[in-house]
Amino acid sequence: MNGFKQQTAGSRQKRLLSGLAVTALTLGYGADAQAGATFKIDDTKWVSVGAGLRTSFRAQDSAAGATGNKWSNDFNLDNIRLYINGQIHKYLKVEFNTDCQTCGNGGEVRVLDAIGKFEVTPYANLWVGRMLVPAERREMNGPFYSATYNIFSAGTPFEPADYNLVIKSDGTSAGSFGRDDGATFWGSVFNGRFQYAVGFFRGLRGGANVNDNILYAQRFAYNFWEVEKNPGYYTSGTYYGKGGDILTVAVSNQYQEDGAGITSDSGNFRGTTVDLLMEKVLAGGGVVTVNGEFKNYGISNGYSQASRDAGGGFDMFEGNAFDASAMYLFPQKVGIGQFQPYVRYVNVEPHASASREVYEGGVNYIIDGHNARISLSYQYGDLLTKGLNYKSTAAGESVSQMMLGFQWQI
Repeated sequence: MNGFKQQTAGSRQKRLLSGLAVTALTLGYGADAQAGATFKIDDTKWVSVGAGLRTSFRAQDSAAGATGNKWSNDFNLDNIRLYINGQIHKYLKVEFNTDCQTCGNGGEVRVLDAIGKFEVTPYANLWVGRMLVPAERREMNGPFYSATYNIFSAGTPFEPADYNLVIKSDGTSAGSFGRDDGATFWGSVFNGRFQYAVGFFRGLRGGANVNDNILYAQRFAYNFWEVEKNPGYYTSGTYYGKGGDILTVAVSNQYQEDGAGITSDSGNFRGTTVDLLMEKVLAGGGVVTVNGEFKNYGISNGYSQASRDAGGGFDMFEGNAFDASAMYLFPQKVGIGQFQPYVRYVNVEPHASASREVYEGGVNYIIDGHNARISLSYQYGDLLTKGLNYKSTAAGESVSQMMLGFQWQI
């Protein structure tokens, strides 16, 4: 739901530096350009600090619960994040990030990532701790590096690690904001074109998972054109043309025995996704970007319909879902930024109920890539209905929503 990515090569390496004898580091393999200010300790040790903010205004028509013909109006503090990264040895790094995960209710800062990194060779590396579970590009982008501001609003169903906002041990949580406790092996071969990430995580805590089965997660991607340059197995929804021509196709899968259901009626969860990013820099300097994903989720060997209808437990989505978007970045600057209009379509087809969909159109005003942008969008569809339950046989009434979002990072 709220994946975080460090800064990548190019524009993400341009950060403020502290005046206290701080120097920017030129890193070796991994292109782990650090957020914010980088404090050099010696030839191998350094610490970097950064921050990110996302805030938005949303208005939804009367179908969202407002009285009469009035629209509901909501100001939201979506994310406040602090990024801390460091290196303690040539091959050993650490990452620690926090997020105000309940900003809308006054704010409560919690641990987002806490990762110990063994990065030795481009071919094989190991991260341990709390981190993103390998999944589709949307999750690996996170909110700050997706192509649209509201990528998680009215989108496709979430993975187990995004089912709950907070980590619990009562059978209703398998992580938080796409993160879970575990380990991920990742790397790349064939000159970086084939990238892999294989992870092992706690997954569902308690409830149906009485035997403490592990959740297995994998992501495999192939870069047909230019090789995407990102830290670890993170991704981006667009590079605004700075990464050249890109065509990357990836497959991800998550599986956990007894990863869904209730204690007395558990089922095995499987979620498979195929995603694509195509970005083409045109002769005149404009940039065309296309993102797409297809999901297929299922629960097998248990979790009867009667148990599902009764509610409770870990009731993961079953069915298919699609998400596709296309955008064009104008090469000309207008004021301090560039305009990037886009269209998006999302379709969710549960196995046991009616399909849902949403249409979206908008424009991004790009000031400094993912570090500074403003987004204005309009959405229409039944996926916007608050409290929508995929088990309901009715799709719900279609509503309209306007959103203005602001994003800053340093």
